[in-house]
Amino acid sequence: MLSVFSSPGHYVQGRDATGALGAEMTRLGIAGPVMIVAGASAHRLLAQTWQESLTEAKIEYSVHRSGGECSRAEIGRVTAAVQESGSTVVLGAGGGKVLDTARAVADDLELPMISCPTTASSDAPCSALSVIYTDAGEFEAYQLVRRNPALVLVDTSAIAQAPARLLTAGMGDALATWFEARTCSAARVRNMRGGASTRSATALAELCYNTLLADGTHALAAVRNHTVTPALERIVEANTLLSGLGFESSGLAAAHAIHNGLTAAPRTHPYLHGEKVAFGVLTQLVLEGAPTEEISTVLEFCTSVGLPTTFAALGLTDPDNRTLIAIAERATAPGETIHNEPFTVDTPMVLDALRTADALGTK
Repeated sequence: MLSVFSSPGHYVQGRDATGALGAEMTRLGIAGPVMIVAGASAHRLLAQTWQESLTEAKIEYSVHRSGGECSRAEIGRVTAAVQESGSTVVLGAGGGKVLDTARAVADDLELPMISCPTTASSDAPCSALSVIYTDAGEFEAYQLVRRNPALVLVDTSAIAQAPARLLTAGMGDALATWFEARTCSAARVRNMRGGASTRSATALAELCYNTLLADGTHALAAVRNHTVTPALERIVEANTLLSGLGFESSGLAAAHAIHNGLTAAPRTHPYLHGEKVAFGVLTQLVLEGAPTEEISTVLEFCTSVGLPTTFAALGLTDPDNRTLIAIAERATAPGETIHNEPFTVDTPMVLDALRTADALGTK
């Protein structure tokens, strides 16, 4: 099996980075016209800067407001808008679901994609993968696209204006990167691009984890005060670049499968991707029989930044057995990433791990 490392073509991050959008596109030879698929907050924060930066670079553009969910129906609506406008580039601006929609549309139309996250709530911006949900919010499938974004531009001034909960959710998603990467590497399974992991990918995944532990609480304090600090810059890089490269070039395992399982319980739908992934990390560590000290470190970190560690914290107060079975069955469905674990995983094992993770979090 060949080793494969996947990454975006260009990564730019920093205070007021959106002002450099036109110049960066010109430098990369991306001329447009551009269709900007924008979330509500992205449009509110950045519309004026888009006009100034793209007009100065003589790049034509139009804006399509996102419907919110990354579903087949939403992808179809955006695809029609791109085709009608004659755009030759798709730019996603907003949270993870907006970016995933833009990425899927760009791939379906064989166009380059630019990723401009306005939150650091997931590792979606850098990847060549879109997470597709039903219109009701239940996980449906992963759509692997052919190319990573041509440009990822991360404006930390915009991220500092977003709700602190979004940064916390991003840390939950990033928390899984190292634990899933080391599992996939040990099991010698294929990564998200169909190859073996590289040492570079696992090193970036471990750096991601260490950065979370070192800077997570300080970065969260910065966002709560709407300020950009070195700690915030490092956590944004961890949530976005390190986690994105780490998961895609190393692979996913139980933590993300548990997230997918949790979406089978409607009461979890108001909770963010990274919040559910964080509980998935705890469940994965229990499933793998991780050392008590390691589980304690993860629990302490989650508590320090406000990530959920119990069923109740995900809206599942006293879940009945039927609900837990539905979660476990969805998490162990054929093709799920939980089967990247280096041992056979079945529904009863996941049920026990879920209940134990909840008990540890409660304690």
